[in-house]
Amino acid sequence: MNESDKLAAIRARIDELDQQILDAISERARCAQQVAEIKQAAGESTDFYRPEREAQVLQRIQQANPGPLPDGEVARLFREIMSACLALEKPLNIAYLGPEGTFTQAAALKHFGHSVNTLALGAIDEVFREVEAGSAHYGVVPVENSTEGVVSHTLDMFVRSPLKICGEVTLRVELHILSREPGIDAIQRIYAHRQALAQCREWLDANLPQAERIAVASNAEAARIARDEAGAAAVASATAAELYGLAILARNVEDEPGNTTRFLVIGTQTVAPSGQDKTSLLVAVRNQPGALYELLRPFSEHGISMTRIESRPSRQGMWDYVFFVDIEGHVADPPVARALEELGERATLLKILGSYPKAVL
Repeated sequence: MNESDKLAAIRARIDELDQQILDAISERARCAQQVAEIKQAAGESTDFYRPEREAQVLQRIQQANPGPLPDGEVARLFREIMSACLALEKPLNIAYLGPEGTFTQAAALKHFGHSVNTLALGAIDEVFREVEAGSAHYGVVPVENSTEGVVSHTLDMFVRSPLKICGEVTLRVELHILSREPGIDAIQRIYAHRQALAQCREWLDANLPQAERIAVASNAEAARIARDEAGAAAVASATAAELYGLAILARNVEDEPGNTTRFLVIGTQTVAPSGQDKTSLLVAVRNQPGALYELLRPFSEHGISMTRIESRPSRQGMWDYVFFVDIEGHVADPPVARALEELGERATLLKILGSYPKAVL
């Protein structure tokens, strides 16, 4: 068999596989419709989206992945299939910290897929209010960056908001120099969010020392300015470049290649265990010697790993603080339940912000 015949045979096999894939996706979509019909017949008009169920599917798919596609790519493909099938049941409205083209929008689409309705809002408290009012099913907000630390406004909102954490998303921060100019030499001003400017300071010092650096509300806003202003460039994502019609003059200018931002999915839903979960807590203790030690001791005694602790002013009195704590496990897990029971006896305030699946690649 010559090369031409080999190629023809492989292409014919690809055509067969494409039809099988299409048939399988269509059958899955019909099953999703049947699920919706059963839920509606039983009077279940809400919670078509099950975070723990989707997490379990993605975990199983990644574990069963034979290659050659990497796990992250396989998860992305199945996320879009699930997103499209869910939209047949009930399209989701997702609020996020805008404007369009931000990493928060990318995080929302990574978590929910592209078959959702997204709403860009101008501030984190607006995202919370939109979900609290029922205008959006879920919201997506940033909570911490691996190099720049926590987003204080997000943590502060949980002190007074009744919303729960329903999921988390981690997103690799890849920053690029975007402009309508033909080359870097023509750049006179660099616009970006202050964190983005900090995250690529070394690169800017070495490659654009003459350019004025101007902090704006978001990287997407920076891209919009760069589109409209001669001699301007933005530090932003490839999504922003596409959205605002800008050329990428330099790629991956962030100083820390592993720079990652974590986002939280907020909603009104209590999420069932997925098997690989985290729980977030808001805790306050009396301001006295050994109080923090007493706060953490139940976790150690019950073999529970604490992944993060962050203090914030309580706004109830001078030098009073609350602690945001992330632990491994779900509130339904017996060791976690026992530890939280003991913690509740010692703390002046214990608020369970949510148990939710760990972020999928």
